[in-house]
Amino acid sequence: MKTLEEQRTQLVSALAGKGAHVDFDAAIANFPASLRGQKPEGAPHTAWQLLEHLRIAQADILDFCINPNYKEMAWPDDYWPKTPAPPDESAWDRSIAAFRHDLKAMQSLVADTSRDLYKRIPHGDGQTLFREALLVIDHNSYHVGQLVLVRNLLGIWPAAPK
Repeated sequence: MKTLEEQRTQLVSALAGKGAHVDFDAAIANFPASLRGQKPEGAPHTAWQLLEHLRIAQADILDFCINPNYKEMAWPDDYWPKTPAPPDESAWDRSIAAFRHDLKAMQSLVADTSRDLYKRIPHGDGQTLFREALLVIDHNSYHVGQLVLVRNLLGIWPAAPK
């Protein structure tokens, strides 16, 4: 059986998106500004909508983990941006920076040996930090995959057919 320290290390690595999947940084790298708000045929979302949803959902999960006064957001309205494209030129970069900041915070939370990964979060209904870390891993992986699909459909993914 793995030690708790090894479990923490594995969770921190998985939160970074390392392993068998494309990671967040690769999925957003050099994404043309002119295509960030374009929804390709067959895709349910634009790249901007996916990026913002990733940021918002991850921030919400982090807030739930650390804020004893956490207020639940309304699904789905509070979890998706109101527009298909970034509202201004710097919104894309701000969203990426906030996503990375919160991801590092979640990794630090999981790596903190003073925190019990399996203790119930007091203001929750049975959730633990371990469960919330798995939720972030799963959710981010799913939507990073969607970003890759959008890029592929737009013809801007390295593996996209020419």
